[in-house]
Amino acid sequence: MPKLTSFYSIATALPLILAASFAMAQSTTTEETADEPVQETPVPADGLSLGEEASEGPKVGETYVKEEHGDWSMRCIKTEEGDDPCQMYQLLADGEGTPISEFTLFRLPDGGQARAGATVIVPLETSLAAQLTVKIDSNAAKRYPFAFCNSIGCYARIGLTQEDIDGFKKGNQATLTIVPVLAPDQKVDISLSLTGFTAAYDVVSVIEQ
Repeated sequence: MPKLTSFYSIATALPLILAASFAMAQSTTTEETADEPVQETPVPADGLSLGEEASEGPKVGETYVKEEHGDWSMRCIKTEEGDDPCQMYQLLADGEGTPISEFTLFRLPDGGQARAGATVIVPLETSLAAQLTVKIDSNAAKRYPFAFCNSIGCYARIGLTQEDIDGFKKGNQATLTIVPVLAPDQKVDISLSLTGFTAAYDVVSVIEQ
């Protein structure tokens, strides 16, 4: 039986992925102006610093956790306007507690068949042909294709209908299933807790695609 040690090499890079998820979800991003002068702390002639006011909280462009709802974190990006976009976030682990995947979710504007969007990131050595399956409790599973891979992992961008959302709200646990490319005869099941899903979904941001 092939070893899957390298299959979990994404674990050390997982904290970096949220920013990439936001980049795909938002239609506009906050750009830093390279020509703006750097603000320096005034230093008197005697060389002694008089200090400056220390700002608290995240700076513009930084990601922070606004609140927690059960097993879901509300992760937001600080903006100048103060209307910070937030996504539901959960770090997923395998049966041995090793981080293996990330799941982020956001609501979509009204009018489309998909009421919410989600980004699932899995290790690079995942079989793309086998796709990703998502199953809530004992209900029938749905299969989703992977959109692309980069140095961090492979991404599945999925749309959730109102029926899907209702299933998440009523469910206890979702199971994400992937297949290692080095072990095509095996399946790796990843548990996604639905504890706190409804409370988090009620306050998550609507993000334009």
